Amino acid sequence: MRVLLVEDEPKLNLSIKKGLEQQGYAVDNVFDGTEAELLATSEDYDLIILDVLLPGQDGYAVCRKVRDFGIETPILFLTAKDALEDKVNGLNLGADDYLVKPFAFEELSARIRALLRRPKKAIPELLASGNLVLNTLTHQVTLREKEITLTLKEFQLLEYLLRNKNQVITREQLVSHVWDQHFDSFSNIIDAHIKNLRKKLKGDYAKKLETVRGVGYTFRE
Repeated sequence: MRVLLVEDEPKLNLSIKKGLEQQGYAVDNVFDGTEAELLATSEDYDLIILDVLLPGQDGYAVCRKVRDFGIETPILFLTAKDALEDKVNGLNLGADDYLVKPFAFEELSARIRALLRRPKKAIPELLASGNLVLNTLTHQVTLREKEITLTLKEFQLLEYLLRNKNQVITREQLVSHVWDQHFDSFSNIIDAHIKNLRKKLKGDYAKKLETVRGVGYTFRE
């Protein structure tokens, strides 16, 4: 899942980014409202985490412009403003949730999972192709009912490919949903992860993970 994180306090920003990446999210992080608006209206995100008090323009303005643009991506406000009218204002502008600072990372993580379970952005718990089954909640992958051990990046690659079966996925799409905006899409790291993933899938299932020369990859049913 791809997340846009907008927080102007550097230490908190980087701490949240690190925590979410350890949980398997691809995180683009920015520090001001102007850049946040540009990314939120031009890139494809599964969730936006948005501070209210930001340089450039505040989070309320960013939220309003994102919604005016017709983007329905869930928005979670992070803010020190805990007055009832502030919360009501944020929700009325189109935000989906509101978390007051200071907060525990565990609560942020739980709220993110709850938002991503909502119908418009719902992720199925199980993704499957024949006898290959991936559990998005437990991060367990089984092949012919036997568990196979994947690294975090291998799991993320397989999950994204299974979510988009029979579609050609470009290297740029893989980068944006598995790494972040600063990753070099021409790096051979992607190829190395795909090669290792094929080794672990073995046989017919390894052959389903096809390379589309000059474009990217696809998982064929």
